[in-house]
Amino acid sequence: MAPSDNPLEQMRWIGWAQRKAAEDVFRQLELSFEQGFALTFLVQNPGVIQRDLARTTRTTPGAVSSLLQGLERRGLVERRMDGGDDRSKRVYPTPTGIDLIDGVDTAMDVVQETILGPLDRSERAALQTLLAKITTALPQQTAP
Repeated sequence: MAPSDNPLEQMRWIGWAQRKAAEDVFRQLELSFEQGFALTFLVQNPGVIQRDLARTTRTTPGAVSSLLQGLERRGLVERRMDGGDDRSKRVYPTPTGIDLIDGVDTAMDVVQETILGPLDRSERAALQTLLAKITTALPQQTAP
């Protein structure tokens, strides 16, 4: 079923295709989408505070804590107290986590190329300009 002529519906369709592809990539690593997204973010931003990870994933601190517990059990991340404050923990990927997620960026580049494949260089530039114009006018993301 093709999306309608509504631009927002078309963007949802594109977002769905991207998420589905990411789920497939993470499933091969035996990770949920949420775990894969969080681990990828942590590899790119080691040492973030848990509440910043919650804000980035647009979930609650409790949900992030539960997600991190699963990743810790697999030896993919570790949490360290920040300056002796038990309430503020920084999260780091372990070498095992870094190795596991290696190649995800390349796989997602292939997904992006597949999704944007019908567009030539100038069309991609125009799309980027239009999307930047829209996203600049949107409210900043905040945690729920």
